[in-house]
Amino acid sequence: MKAIILTEPGGVDKLKVAEIPAPVPGDHEVLIQNKAISINPVDTFVRSRQQYVDYVLGEGAKEKPIILGWDVSGVVVDTGKAVTRFKKGDEVFGMVKFKGHGKAYAEYTTAPEDHLALKPANTTHEEAAAATLTALTAWQALVTYARIQKGDKVLIHAAAGGVGHYAVQIAKHFGAFVIGTGSPKNKEFVLGLGADQFIDYTTERFEVVVTDADIVLDSLDEPGRSLAALKKGGRLISILTQFDDALLEQARAKDVYTYRMSVYSDGEQMKAIAGLLAGGELRSHVSETYTFDQIAAAHQSVESGRTRGKIILKP
Repeated sequence: MKAIILTEPGGVDKLKVAEIPAPVPGDHEVLIQNKAISINPVDTFVRSRQQYVDYVLGEGAKEKPIILGWDVSGVVVDTGKAVTRFKKGDEVFGMVKFKGHGKAYAEYTTAPEDHLALKPANTTHEEAAAATLTALTAWQALVTYARIQKGDKVLIHAAAGGVGHYAVQIAKHFGAFVIGTGSPKNKEFVLGLGADQFIDYTTERFEVVVTDADIVLDSLDEPGRSLAALKKGGRLISILTQFDDALLEQARAKDVYTYRMSVYSDGEQMKAIAGLLAGGELRSHVSETYTFDQIAAAHQSVESGRTRGKIILKP
């Protein structure tokens, strides 16, 4: 099969298309013929440095070849002998083995059955692959950790991005009042996702506009500003920044719950996301699609930080 291997950590030139044997599923795994693969910022981080390879892949970093990627949508073509949830021919999607060696940048990928959900019939493989790591991140941030409730005021940074555009829709599903930040070119896009208010970060300071949020989903590197946007007793969920002692002390003084999250694979949560996709309450925005031969350009696009929605790779 064709796969994109990482010859060594570094620039995009370290990603090479190669022919390798197709994997064999374990007892509780299925073999997926990938139809679409989603690319995330974490993919570019892992590609760039050995320390990220070791941190994210864990023991998998010792395996060769290293194959990046965790987000897939495709068709089950084989099953392990203990698999009960899926059968050959099922269309499935999910975030595979994160953290760990997901090996998604390939024509075929093995995945634990409890990391997957059935792909809704009204959702393309490209849209399903997009709604994996980033949609799970938004779900876990808002539902698992922030415990979002109807009527909450929720501030979402980078609301047009991968995580952000799902977070807006998930928050609206739970009946929240949603405020999204972004550049002026993304205003109509964010409002079109269902946001109730938009803040142009190039002309406004969000912590001046908002001082009574119940929840802030922070993807910036300025958590002190996000803390200032919260009311007493609010919840601050970060997907990027570790909280230092000074910030934690400020949060305690304001009775704010803080959590620096790391997304994890969860098939039951993928089923919840599948339900929202099937019901039309969640939709993926795919901005660009690339082939395996265009992997360098795909990574460069993600690294630009200007992506609206998601970038997809096609085997």
